[in-house]
Amino acid sequence: MPQAYEAVVIGSGPGGYVAAIRLAQLGKKTLCIEAERLGGVCLNRGCIPSKALIAAADLYHAVGSEGKTFGISVEGRSLDFGKTQKFRERVVKKMTGGVGALFRAWGVETLQGMAAFADPNTLTVTTADGEERIAFESAVIATGSLPFYIPGFEPDGDRVVGSRQALEFAEVPASLLVIGGGYIGLELGIAYRKFGTAVTVVEMLESLLPLSPSNLAEPVARRCRKLGIEVHLGTAARTLEKRTDGLTLIAEVPGGEEVRLEAERVLVTIGRRPRTDELNLAAAGLETDDKGFIPVDEHRRTAAENIRAIGDVAGPPLLAHKASKEAIVAAEDIAGREAVYDPRAVPAVIFTDPEVAYVGLSEEEARAAGHEVMTGQFPYAASGRAAAINRQEGFVKVIGEAGSGKLLGVQIVGHEAADLINEACVALEAGLSVEQLGHAMHPHPTLGEIVMEAAETALGQAVHGQLE
Repeated sequence: MPQAYEAVVIGSGPGGYVAAIRLAQLGKKTLCIEAERLGGVCLNRGCIPSKALIAAADLYHAVGSEGKTFGISVEGRSLDFGKTQKFRERVVKKMTGGVGALFRAWGVETLQGMAAFADPNTLTVTTADGEERIAFESAVIATGSLPFYIPGFEPDGDRVVGSRQALEFAEVPASLLVIGGGYIGLELGIAYRKFGTAVTVVEMLESLLPLSPSNLAEPVARRCRKLGIEVHLGTAARTLEKRTDGLTLIAEVPGGEEVRLEAERVLVTIGRRPRTDELNLAAAGLETDDKGFIPVDEHRRTAAENIRAIGDVAGPPLLAHKASKEAIVAAEDIAGREAVYDPRAVPAVIFTDPEVAYVGLSEEEARAAGHEVMTGQFPYAASGRAAAINRQEGFVKVIGEAGSGKLLGVQIVGHEAADLINEACVALEAGLSVEQLGHAMHPHPTLGEIVMEAAETALGQAVHGQLE
């Protein structure tokens, strides 16, 4: 007889583990099935380890290059990259261990293996010890996503790598060619450049960070040039030649000409796809859309009444915090509570240098939606705090509705943008106005004042900046 549970969660990433814990908190006998390690991609080889590596790169670069601005010179600077990697591993171990501790505290059971549906109420799980059958009343699919690769550019685990292998390099590569100028490629490319790697970025479209608002990409592009990163836009990767002494990318530039780019290693980061192939969805009466996502409603319910889907498999944006929010909704819906996924806005953050963060509507999106728009933009360069810490690249832009004063969106590119955007998220969720954002007293001197100043600029009340 199969083991039986009230709720089963497939996947233990930031969607899956949150769903499992919330289900257990709500009194459900819950099992979480994970194919690899607790924490999923985000905690093991994505969000968390990449930020640890980026923090180390920032510090190493600051000690060497940027300290001179403050009159600081460190003789004999050196990098023990093995210790850097051990730091990354400790951070991962701490975070994944925390998930395990929370599971134990709330009574969530775990099973390592690959799950597939046998029918709408049964899973077959292939484990190291064989096959197990799991019966369930409700299930949550939270299997996340996988990197997408074009033919001829699949990782070999050594010289051609994806983001997972790039996080685990044993040594800093002498040169790295990044195919894809999106957030993953730029985050890792900038980090390795700061460690001393010669970095080249190839992007098929005409802008870096092509999925983000175009006005936020230019400060990042300027910083890349300042760091010495070679960027090729509008350039399509065609062929990769492997030699014993290196790699050559043959790419096509605008006009049809070919360029040959050399590197010791190649990092391929051109996108991700939902991970549903192994699930045997048809056995549960489920289908995916034309992009491979599982259709869901506002409760995260699928076409099968007792099965929910959350996170990357349930559609874009493919963001950890979106998965966690959906997890709460799905768990509470399973428990019979009133719960819908209806955020006013979903924030996005990119940990490049400078950081990029935005939430709500851009100016272009607001106009396209029929709003009469007012905007206010305030530069980091006019901030006392930014000057004091020598982080003067970037700006905050506030987008509001003229007349009503309703806050529609906030964009930030600059130091600590990923933390500063939280204020805007709360303001949008609470339905605050541009005036309320601008009139709230902000402590001085802080970077948070830039948000206030941008709102005041939109209102025509800027004291420290020029009116648009």
